[in-house]
Amino acid sequence: MNAHAYEIDIRSLPAALGGGYLASVPELPGCMSDGETPEEALANGYDAAAAWLETARKLGRPIPAPNVVDERLYA
Repeated sequence: MNAHAYEIDIRSLPAALGGGYLASVPELPGCMSDGETPEEALANGYDAAAAWLETARKLGRPIPAPNVVDERLYA
């Protein structure tokens, strides 16, 4: 499975937590990263997803399928 097949949620972080943006992958438990900008957080989120998937493969753990988007809803 390709890391880019997974949805990445981006949320801003409050200044009390250092600011910037949090990137999380809902389908991959515990998979998250951050960045100074939304774009950086997204790129880091995909890197984190790739590392999560590689580790799961090496350990023989199950890999959840990414959510499928029905493109007809956006046509």
